[in-house]
Amino acid sequence: MEGQTHHPENDPIVENKELNIWEALIPVIVLVAMLAFNVFVFGDDALSGSNQFILLLGGAVAAIVGYFNKVDYNKMIDEVANNVQSTTGALLILLMVGALAGTWMVSGIIPTMIYYGLQILNPTIFLAACVVICSVISVATGSSWTTSATVGIALIGIAEALGISVGMTAGAILSGAYFGDKLSPLSDTTNLAPAMAGTDLFTHIRYMLLTTVPTITITILLFVIIGFNLDVSGSTDTTEILNSIEKAFTITPWLFLVPLIVIFLIVKKTSPLIALLIGTLLGAVAALVFQPNIIAEIAGTETLDFISGYKGIMNAITVDTSITTDNANLNELFSSGGMAGMLGTIWLIICAMVFGGIMEAIGALARISKALLNLFHTTFGLFASTVFSCLALNVTASDQYLAIVVPGKMFAKAYREKGLAPENLSRTLEDSGTVTSVLVPWNTCGAYHSSVLGVPVVSYVGYAFFNYLSPFVTLIFAAFSIKIKQLSTQRT
Repeated sequence: MEGQTHHPENDPIVENKELNIWEALIPVIVLVAMLAFNVFVFGDDALSGSNQFILLLGGAVAAIVGYFNKVDYNKMIDEVANNVQSTTGALLILLMVGALAGTWMVSGIIPTMIYYGLQILNPTIFLAACVVICSVISVATGSSWTTSATVGIALIGIAEALGISVGMTAGAILSGAYFGDKLSPLSDTTNLAPAMAGTDLFTHIRYMLLTTVPTITITILLFVIIGFNLDVSGSTDTTEILNSIEKAFTITPWLFLVPLIVIFLIVKKTSPLIALLIGTLLGAVAALVFQPNIIAEIAGTETLDFISGYKGIMNAITVDTSITTDNANLNELFSSGGMAGMLGTIWLIICAMVFGGIMEAIGALARISKALLNLFHTTFGLFASTVFSCLALNVTASDQYLAIVVPGKMFAKAYREKGLAPENLSRTLEDSGTVTSVLVPWNTCGAYHSSVLGVPVVSYVGYAFFNYLSPFVTLIFAAFSIKIKQLSTQRT
């Protein structure tokens, strides 16, 4: 994830001596129970609005706990405001991703990716190839978000055309995307974790390779095994689908220039918002040049002129648009919600930040982390408590930044006292904080990726192997003291 304007690492951790651990856990237990019941009632539709209200109710329960522990109402509101402000960049990125998806669909960029992808990727190697492709793009860009919004959308389209489970495919995409988000020096979480722990960026990355390479290797092998055993329901003869795409769009390799320019901009450390805006505008130009008939059709006219061109492009950027082909399976694929399609996710993130903000203000996050720290006294226990803190914060604070910052601040001293080098902490923060954020439906990352890929978290959670194996691998290394670096005796 990227685009955060607020810097949570600079915020003090709120402690509240009045609050005991059971009081701190009340809002979490109530929230999880309410969300579980809500998902049972509404299923996949829970994200349409009811989960958002449940998060606000969870915030209300936390506020009541805070009231009985002498926390000022205004202090809670201020912390909520800080939390919501911290997601400003992420919310704007969501809107721009919606806009980009709209112009890239009507310009034929995504259909062109699907068209050529279908000819290269056969079902047997498809899932493993998704991991590798997304790993490369994510390392190059430092962004799991951009990876999802560009090649991720195209790969989901190819999966649907091949009849491969979109849940499996999303799991493969996110495994690769988070491999890069975790390792790339361009990723903000990769920079944030060593800053919190007190080590430098490249020491952190080299140390992370020890756990990350085995995890991504296991992930690729699992997808290779699944690929060989895949019972593809869709026809592997893609001629009919390819013909339908060719009839609906002008397919040309020139359209690859636009995504290549966007990836180049991000590699060159251009702000993601600027890169996505440029990608959206280039997609609009490509649509006018290569797909004039489609733009005219979206505008509701037969011929393209300045007014109909403007109307067609603005519709593609902002609202639902769909392109009809002679293949029923492709019609749902070639539709986009534009910026409006992202509003549900934005609503979810804001409500999650309300809950996280109140939990922070009443001192509950600090109390839960401290309780975990006190539970364990061995080196393995210290690693385990760090992992559980990161997981707990991804669930309760709904934000991967807080899942790195809060445990990072809480545990830095404990690692030093155990004689452990700070890169042990920074690696554990990433192995458990960064990668598991996408497994929580109401976390900013889970909400974003499920919205962009059009796949509910519950559908891909079982296949995001890299994301949930990472915490286990880091704990195995700790349990057997594999490559656990000690503090230098030379230090002052």
